[in-house]
This record gives sequence, C-alpha cells and structure tokens, in this order.
Amino acid sequence: MARDDTAWTDPGCPVARTIDVVGDRWSLLIVRDAMDGARSFTDFQQRTGIARNILADRLRKLTGHGLLAQIDAPSGRRKLYTLTEAGKDLFPVIVTLRQWGERHAFEPGEPHSVLVDAAGAPVPDLRPTAADGSPLTSDTTSVQRPA
Repeated sequence: MARDDTAWTDPGCPVARTIDVVGDRWSLLIVRDAMDGARSFTDFQQRTGIARNILADRLRKLTGHGLLAQIDAPSGRRKLYTLTEAGKDLFPVIVTLRQWGERHAFEPGEPHSVLVDAAGAPVPDLRPTAADGSPLTSDTTSVQRPA
C-alpha cells in the first residue's frame, strides 16, 4: 500500500489504518455490494444511490488501496470492478457489521435482509475465539504496542 506513513491517522494502529482505507459509509457499502455481485459503476450507483462524483472517488480509492481491481468488460467498452483478495478479506468484517446491525439497529420483529449460506441457512454469529476455542472479548484481550 503506497502511502506516506505521515498520512495515516495513527500509523502504529491496524484499526486506524483500516478506518483510513474503508472507514467511511460509502466504501463499506461498495465493498458489500461487490461481494453481492455489483461490478459496474452503474451497478454501484443504483444499489447505493451514491452521488456519481463520490462513487468515482471511492472506487478510485478502493482500487488504489488494492481492495478492488479494474477489468475489461466482455464488450471491451468499459471497465468493471472485481474484489481482490484484500477486498475479499473484508468478508468477516462485513458479516460482523451486519450481525451487529441485526442485534442493535432494528426493533424486535422489524424486517431486514438475512445473510444465508449455500444451503439457505442463516449464517451463525461470528465471534472471536482464542487458540483454545474460548470466547474472546474486549475484557479478555489487550493490545501490545511495539517498544
């Protein structure tokens, strides 16, 4: 990722660097939609309702940071976007955000979309676990900073 360290919000923190790359609303929604099959500028614009100038900026940023790649459309007349391995690595982040939203952003019984696996079963809650399988929380972990 070609970026001057002085431009990072908090150069030593992986969370801060991630937020610098995908921490705005539109970037995560673009990644979400790419995971759900959006490929063209028009796909992203129609699915999100984002203004064209903001979409162009976010697609440029996500491509520049290596989360999306541009490929030629079969017609050769335009470019399409595809997730890179780095973009695909955000899948657990998107799932975790979705599951948090299911628990905290809807009233009980309020309808919402559901993420299902290939068999049609709802995806189970993602929870961090220790090497021994025990659950991890903010109370059972700590950050070690470089010396």
